[in-house]
Amino acid sequence: MDNQQDTPNNASTPGWERGIVEKLAFAALKEQRATRRWGLFFKGLLFLYLTALLLLAVYPKMKFGGSDNDKEHTAVIDLVGVIAEDKDANAKAIIEGLREAVKDKHTKGIILHANSPGGSPVQSWDVFDEIRKIKKEHPQLPIYTVVSDICASGCYYIAAASDKIFVNQASIIGSIGVLMDGFGFVNVMEKLGVERRLLTAGAHKAMLDPFSPVKENETAYMNGMLNEVHQQFITAVRTGRGDRLKETPDMFSGLVWSGESSLKLGIADAIGNDDYVAKDIIGAKKLVNFTQEELLMDRIAGKLGAAFGQAISSMAQVSLR
Repeated sequence: MDNQQDTPNNASTPGWERGIVEKLAFAALKEQRATRRWGLFFKGLLFLYLTALLLLAVYPKMKFGGSDNDKEHTAVIDLVGVIAEDKDANAKAIIEGLREAVKDKHTKGIILHANSPGGSPVQSWDVFDEIRKIKKEHPQLPIYTVVSDICASGCYYIAAASDKIFVNQASIIGSIGVLMDGFGFVNVMEKLGVERRLLTAGAHKAMLDPFSPVKENETAYMNGMLNEVHQQFITAVRTGRGDRLKETPDMFSGLVWSGESSLKLGIADAIGNDDYVAKDIIGAKKLVNFTQEELLMDRIAGKLGAAFGQAISSMAQVSLR
């Protein structure tokens, strides 16, 4: 009994309630301080993370100093993915990368690292034309295309402008053709009992409308346009490859070939990867990537601004794929 009376937390001890309240208050304060410290810690980590992202976005290709020999390099520009204005492989980014590489006085040669199924003929032509201009203004600066998995259609359109094309034996290359694809839902609408109501000003304003029957004269017109773009493609390939091409009836039919077969047809020049071309062909084994990366906010704004237009244009899009 005496021990119980001497215990401060005993209910019979005067002011025991205050002691418990004080202990709870101090415990809460201690926990609050710990929470605040952890909060500051994680906020600091988040700040450092965002700062690092910002630096990478603003200076994606930071270069570090070294000896004069170390600075001599081979520039690499990635031509990867579908070629389109709203994709990473777009003419603006590729051309900017090429120009930055040309401006760098330590660039000894340029590699277009190609892994693309093709895409927009407009974007492809813009890059093709830029490479031709660079070669004319800087004839001493070699520009080579190195194909990894695939270089088809619009990708090959661009590659044809380079000095040489290097492939892997198993690479897929070629597809010199043009396509326009879509769907027709006329029979589906009839089965569902849906009536199509379409008003236009202009006899062909609804051309290629997926909910209307195909018109022979409009199909013939579009085929003519595709043939015209195809001829532009063929002319570009002949201009870029010259006498190296060993033309066959199927060369411009849209067929693709393995890297090994492409050498026999003059579609490509040799077997090789980035490291081999940089070290043994260009003579500067150090690779510096000049691929331009779009800033995050620009990418978001661009996608929001282009969303509506893309939805409309995707219904009938000419493509080198």
